[in-house]
Parts: sequence; C-alpha cells; structure tokens
Amino acid sequence: MTDSTYPLFSILAFLGFVLPLIPLPWHLQAMNSGTSYFIIWSSLACLNQFINSIIWAGNALNTAPIWCEISIRIMMAASVGIPASSLCINRRLYRIASIHSAPVTQAEKRRSVLIDSLICLLFPVVFVALQYIVQGHRFNIFEDAGCFPALYNTLPTFFISSMWPLILGLISAVYCVLTLRLFARRRAEFTQFLSSNTTLTVSRYFRLMALSMAEICATTPLSIFTIWVNVKANPVQPWISWTDTHFNYSRVEQIPAILWRSDRILSIGIEFTCWVAPVCSFTFFLFFGFAQESRRHYLLMFSWLKKRLGIFATSRTLKQTP
Repeated sequence: MTDSTYPLFSILAFLGFVLPLIPLPWHLQAMNSGTSYFIIWSSLACLNQFINSIIWAGNALNTAPIWCEISIRIMMAASVGIPASSLCINRRLYRIASIHSAPVTQAEKRRSVLIDSLICLLFPVVFVALQYIVQGHRFNIFEDAGCFPALYNTLPTFFISSMWPLILGLISAVYCVLTLRLFARRRAEFTQFLSSNTTLTVSRYFRLMALSMAEICATTPLSIFTIWVNVKANPVQPWISWTDTHFNYSRVEQIPAILWRSDRILSIGIEFTCWVAPVCSFTFFLFFGFAQESRRHYLLMFSWLKKRLGIFATSRTLKQTP
C-alpha cells in the first residue's frame, strides 16, 4: 500500500524541526525557559518523525535497532515534554499577570528557570524510565511510520503513561483561566508593568497566551481521544505479573502498512502520533514566526545560507573555468 503523504510529511517534519530553532537563541538569552523547552521538544519530536519517515518509507525492516531504542524514548519524552512546556508558559504568564510575584531579579529568574527545568526536563526523563514497567517488548516498527513504543495496555499503563498529558493539560487550563481573570481585573496595572519590562512586551505576552490556549484546547481533548484510541485498538488486559508483562521482551514486531492501515482505529492512532509534532511546531511558528524579532532571526539565517551557497557556487564556477 502506497503512502500518499510521502514525501510531503517528511518535508513538513523537517521544516517543523528547523523553523522553531532559529529564534531559540533569543528565547534562551531572554531566559524564556518554558518557551525554549517548547521549541526544543517540538523540534526534537519533528526530527524524530522526519528520520523515521525516511528510513521506513515503504518497509518495516529492523534496519536501525539502536536508533529505534532512541526514537521511542524521544517520542515518549516529547509526549509529556510539550504539554509540560505549555504548563510552564502558562505558569509564567500567571505570575506576570499577578505582577507582584513576577520574577524581576536575576536570582528570581534563575529560580524560575530551575523550576521549569525540573518540570520540562527531569519529569520527562523520569517518565521515560518508568515506561519500562509497562513495556511489553522492545518496540514495534510500522511500515511508513517507523518505530513506536510497545506498551502493554493494562490498568497500571493508564497511571504510569496515559494520564500524564491529560493532567498537564488540565493544570495548564487552570493557570490559563486564573491568568485571564487577573488580566480582566488589573488590566491597567498589568499594561503598565509590561511597558517597563525589557524582555516581554504586551504583544509577545498575548502571543504566548494564544499559543498556550491553542495548546490547551488541543492537549486535553486529544489526550482523552488518545486514551480512547489505545483502549479500542488494544483492549485493557489484566496485570498478572512483571514476568508476564515482559515475557519475550527482546522481540520486535514489524507491521506492514497494508495491515495497520486496514485497522481504522489503529491507523488513526498511528497517523495522529506522527502528525502531532509538526502541528505543534507550525503552531509555534504561526504565533511567533512573523514577530519582529523572529523575522530578524529568519532573515539572518537566510542571509547566512545565501552567503554560504553563494560561496559554494562561486568556487564551483572557478573550478569549471578553463
């Protein structure tokens, strides 16, 4: 069965990897840790999908087992890393809206970055480590889609894996509602505070708010949808024992496209997992790619590429000239 999205998906995944990274240095310099982690996780997830879509286009062979071990962990980490980053963005917006608790000094900013790092980096690492408890075998390879985690769908799987994106989305939603209430009550004071802030303008604040609200509107219902798809595609099995869950753990299941695409529910789950990372990256680009500081970074990158390509073209011309 031919993949109708190839090579379009690969191109979009690669663009989803590159485009958010260009303004990343500015966000790092401004210590916008939540936004920086959102960029890193969405870009890394896109790179992962890009590589998988290239290697396993038209085949389900286990040609890169080491990469698959890395790939499934990137996928699992990004599944909580992206909503955790959105949570940190909403947390920062709430603190700024409350004004009196917004980080001002360098020490407060470093403390805020540390907390964001615990949420956006340490938590995904611990999350990935815990997945081994419910991982039935090494991984699955789906033709055209690539490597996927092989989680044994039992009741512990819900508490260890499935529920965390939903919980992060709900916490983000609470922060978002509180921020909107504070803004409505203290609009004048809030605007005055932002006008004196050197790293966050009113326009940038509302773009962050729009990004977070879009992510919240997607995360919570899509997390519920993912849980439903997993239950439909792989009915919940009873947890018997550690030995039963990890029986024949070293095996790798290779599923041709004609099989997984013939299962409507499974096909929806696979396609959704593949497309969610590029959608997150392009959503970020939609809100921030046309801002003044972002346009400047994109122009600098374009000028650099143009200069490098011009040098290469000149050198080839000189070599070809008799």
